[in-house]
Amino acid sequence: MSSLTRRSFLEHTLAVAAAGLAAAERAGGADQERQNQPTKESSANERVGVAIIGLHGRGNDHLDSYTFDDRVRIVALCDIDQSTFARAQRTLANRSRPKATQYSDIRKLLEDKSVDAVSIATPNHWHALAAFWAMQAGKDVYVEKPVSHELKEGRRLEQARVKFNRICQAGTQSRSNPAHSQAIQYIHDGGIGKVRLARGLCYKLRNSIGHFADSEVPPGVDYDLWLGPAPVRPFNKNRFHYNWHWNWDYGNGDIGNQGIHQMDIARWAVNKGLPDAVVSLGGRFGYEDDGQTPNTQVAYFEYPDAAVLFEVRGLKTPPSNGVMVGNIVYGSEGFVVFANEDSKAVVAFDPSGKQVKTFHGGGNHFSNFVSAVQSRKQSDLNCPILEGHLSSAMCHLANISYRTGEMRAFNAPFVGPTTPIDLAEAFGRYEQHLADSALSLKEMSYQLGPRLPFDAKVENFGSNARANALLTREYRRPFVVPDTV
Repeated sequence: MSSLTRRSFLEHTLAVAAAGLAAAERAGGADQERQNQPTKESSANERVGVAIIGLHGRGNDHLDSYTFDDRVRIVALCDIDQSTFARAQRTLANRSRPKATQYSDIRKLLEDKSVDAVSIATPNHWHALAAFWAMQAGKDVYVEKPVSHELKEGRRLEQARVKFNRICQAGTQSRSNPAHSQAIQYIHDGGIGKVRLARGLCYKLRNSIGHFADSEVPPGVDYDLWLGPAPVRPFNKNRFHYNWHWNWDYGNGDIGNQGIHQMDIARWAVNKGLPDAVVSLGGRFGYEDDGQTPNTQVAYFEYPDAAVLFEVRGLKTPPSNGVMVGNIVYGSEGFVVFANEDSKAVVAFDPSGKQVKTFHGGGNHFSNFVSAVQSRKQSDLNCPILEGHLSSAMCHLANISYRTGEMRAFNAPFVGPTTPIDLAEAFGRYEQHLADSALSLKEMSYQLGPRLPFDAKVENFGSNARANALLTREYRRPFVVPDTV
C-alpha cells in the first residue's frame, strides 16, 4: 500500500478525496436539472394511476416528481392530517393536473379502482404494513426507506411481492444514480482490487428536540390511524411530525433515516447479503431530551472476507476533509469515495491518493419505478424490494445490538484481543469527536452492544431470545403484518 501505513491510509483517503470530489461534483451538477424534466407525452389510457400516501414531508417530493412524468396520473392523496391536502392540491393545480381524490384511511384508498400504484412516504412504522396491504389489494408499490420498521417485515414484503405478482421498488434512490451504479460496477470488476472494507458516514447535525408534555390531538388529525401498528400512547408533538424518527415505536434513529442510504451503498459495494455478525455502540450525548435513539453510533458488520463499518454523528462536527455524508470503499489497490447521498459524482483513487477515475450522472428513481410498472418486468427495477429489505435489515441489526447492550464507562478499556482494528479505530474517532464536543468523557458512559452472531439463511440470532424478540413487534390489531404470506 505504497509507503502509507494502514492507519494513515484510512486517514489519508479523506484528505486527498476532498479536492477531487469538489471538482467532480461541479462537473456533474447539470444532471440534477435534467432528471426533473417532463417525460414524453403518453395517452390517457396508458398512464399509471398513482396514489401518494403520506404528505407531510417526503411525500411532497414524491408528488413533485410524479407531476413531471406524463406517464402518471395522480389520482389520489392519503394522509391522516387534513392540513396536508391543500398544499398537495395546489401542487397539482400549478402543474395543470386535475384535483386528486382525498383519503384519510389507506384501506378506503386501496378500494379505489383508479389506483394502479401507491407511493408510500409515511413514518417508518407504517412502511411495511402499507406496502403489504397495497400489494394484497393488487397495487404496485414504491415504498420509502427503510422499507421496514423491524427486520422480519422486509422479508414479508418480498414474499408478498412474489405471491401477489406486484412491482415493488425500495426508496433508496442512489440505485438509480448512474454515477453510483457505474462506480459500483467498477468496484465489482476489480477496479480497486479486493474489497475489504466499506465505510458509511452519516455526519448530520441533529439538534435537541427538547421536552414536551403530552397534549390533545391537533384538529384534523386521525391519531389512531397514525399510530397504526404501534402501541397506544398519548399524543405528543415530540412523537409526531418528523421527531418520530427518534422514538423506537415509530422510527429507527438516524442509521435508519439518513443512514440507510449510505448503508445500502456500503452493502452494494461489498456485494453481500446479510452479515455473519454485528456489534454496535453509542448513546444520546450533548443534551437531554425526549429522544430515545442514539445521536452518536458506531456499527460493525462482519463477513468472511470483508466488513462494513458505519458511523453516525448527530452533534456538530467538521467534515472529514470534505466528506460529511457518504461512503468510502477500500480495496487492495485503491479506494472509491461517494461524497454524499445526493452527489452526482463519485471518484476513484489509487493507493497513493491519485485520482484515477470519475463517475457522473443523475437519475430518477420514481421514473424507474413507473417504467417497471409499465413493462411488468421485475428486472427493470433499480432497487427491488429484496435489496431494500437487506439494506434496511443492516440498520435493524445495528440497532438490535445497541438496544441489547449494557452501559460502559468511557474510562474502561474498549479494545480487546479480538477487537477488529477497524472497529477499534472507529471507537477512537468516536471518543475524539465527543471530546471535541466539549464533553467530559471520564464522567460519561456509552451503551456497548454485544457481538451478535447472525444466521443470514434464516434471518435470526439462533438461540439468543432477547435479540430475536427485536426482529419483530407485537402489532396492534387490526394493523398487523402477518407472520406468513
